[in-house]
Amino acid sequence: MTGIEIIAIALAAFGVTGSALAFLMGRKTGKDAELRARKAAHDTAEELAKRIMGDAERDADGLRKQAVLSGKEEAMRAREEWEGEARRRREEIDREEKRLQERETVLDRKFEVIEGRDKDVGKRASELGRKEKTVEDRQLELERVVADEKRRLEQLAGLSAQEAKSELLRRMEEEAHAEGASKLREIRETAKRTADREARKIVALAVQRIAAEHTAEITASAVSLPKDDMKGRIIGREGRNIRAFELATGVDVIIDDTPDTVVVSCFDPVRREVARLALEKLVADGRIHPGRIEEVVEKAKKEVDAGIIETGEQAAYDSKIHGLHPELIKLIGRMKWRTSYGQNILQHSKEVAWLASIMATELGLDAVMARRGALLHDIGKVLTHEHEGTHVQLGVEVATKYGEHPLIVNCIAAHHDDVPHESEVSVLVQAADAISGSRPGARREAFETYVKRLEGLEKIASSYKGVDRVFAIQAGREIRVLVNPEEIDDARMQSLTEEIARRVESELQYPGQVKVVAIREKRASDIAR
Repeated sequence: MTGIEIIAIALAAFGVTGSALAFLMGRKTGKDAELRARKAAHDTAEELAKRIMGDAERDADGLRKQAVLSGKEEAMRAREEWEGEARRRREEIDREEKRLQERETVLDRKFEVIEGRDKDVGKRASELGRKEKTVEDRQLELERVVADEKRRLEQLAGLSAQEAKSELLRRMEEEAHAEGASKLREIRETAKRTADREARKIVALAVQRIAAEHTAEITASAVSLPKDDMKGRIIGREGRNIRAFELATGVDVIIDDTPDTVVVSCFDPVRREVARLALEKLVADGRIHPGRIEEVVEKAKKEVDAGIIETGEQAAYDSKIHGLHPELIKLIGRMKWRTSYGQNILQHSKEVAWLASIMATELGLDAVMARRGALLHDIGKVLTHEHEGTHVQLGVEVATKYGEHPLIVNCIAAHHDDVPHESEVSVLVQAADAISGSRPGARREAFETYVKRLEGLEKIASSYKGVDRVFAIQAGREIRVLVNPEEIDDARMQSLTEEIARRVESELQYPGQVKVVAIREKRASDIAR
């Protein structure tokens, strides 16, 4: 080992030893400093605790004193409030005592007054008893006097009291009957003049404000052909085309010498229209054979069905009616293909709707309800060929089935007086129906039916006692009844016309209305010689 190495080792050992000694001395110094810091913190904490304790004791003494003062003040306020409440209650008790004393005084006075009145009532009761007895005595005396007078009158008149009373009642009844009939006639004439004037004005205004189209329905439709050779193609080989066409449509095809024209005849207007459309399509197409005929007829039926719905919707739109059931729309469209006495039912129903609406507006009634009831009043006529029952019954059933208002159902049921009218609108629908059906040219009537109706009118009027002669005039719109003046007086005249009118309503069917006029004439004559 060299000297340098020995010196290095010695220096290293010396460094290690010095480091150890420095570490030990530093550790001791740190412990001493830590102890001194702990002691100083302890002393500081004790001083702080003492200071906090002193402050807390001082605060507690202050709060205690303040609480004592507040309690004393609260007690004083409570005592003052109690004393005030006690004072108020004493005053209220005093007032109640005074009020009770006053009431006792008033009751005592009233009791004295009632005692005095009781004494007066007793005296009056005694007086009334005496007077009542006096009245009874006088009543008995009067009854004896009346009985004596009745016996004297019976002896003088030669009639008993019952007979005289019966005679008097009979005369009074005759006078009352004559006076009542005269008064009734006067009231009715006055009311009739006023009502007729107003009704004529309203009806005339309604008629003037409409312009309805009217065409007569026929039972045959003519189809034009481009050339006369087409007739042979319509007939087909050995007539197979025309037979297939008639079988598919249910109509009669009339092919005669009329140039360029074929006639389709059928009483059912819907089938006739289907046949007309189908034939026009076949002629325009040029292909005519049984298979093609069936195909075209089916297309024509669908077109007619669609046209029926469109017609019903248009009629409802023209009449300003909304919310109708789709089935009712279809029935309204089918009315275009139905007639009554030659009058188209759809045009008639629209005309009645317009008239009823105008009259309802003039009278301040529901015009919408009037139009709706008028448009549907004859809807049952569309179903009469398919179902049993009158058109009124069928119309009521279908309107009820599809949820129409009860007033609309009554308009349908009452427009021929089958049931009573339930509203003014129903009466207007009936009046509008009569106006539309009775206007000149609206309907056609067979001669036999016309004669039978006139004979029925004359027969009903002639069946009454005292009727001398009867004349049905103005095409059955009026009956002139000539009566025997010795058998029928003036009072009986009014009741006679009413009875005849009611029988005509119940026994005959007629359009419009029938006026009944009774004529009584008394003539006196003499000869100057």
